[in-house]
Amino acid sequence: MSAPTRLVALGQAPLMEGFRLIGLETHPDATHETVERVLAEMVRAGDKALVLLEHHLAAGRGPWLEQVRSEGGRIVVTEIPPLAAPGTYAPAVDQLVRAILGPGALDAEAGT
Repeated sequence: MSAPTRLVALGQAPLMEGFRLIGLETHPDATHETVERVLAEMVRAGDKALVLLEHHLAAGRGPWLEQVRSEGGRIVVTEIPPLAAPGTYAPAVDQLVRAILGPGALDAEAGT
């Protein structure tokens, strides 16, 4: 029997409280070092996980974060917008989508 998938969120405490209330494992006020430690533990344990990182943590560069992103599959990392300014949030994948599909690919009218 395989291990269950972990649902983990790392970010500022107020945002993490909401994720904790819906049952996720949370790491409030996480730092880049926290992200690296948690990911290292997951990789070494062979865990399956969905990891939600607040935008400033997702922008970080560390050996474990880079490894997990390059491997893909077993541990999926995605970013979440900041609690205080969700309207200004633009995930890194937006730039890639525009590069592949064109500058207007993400405009509201593009999907209609």
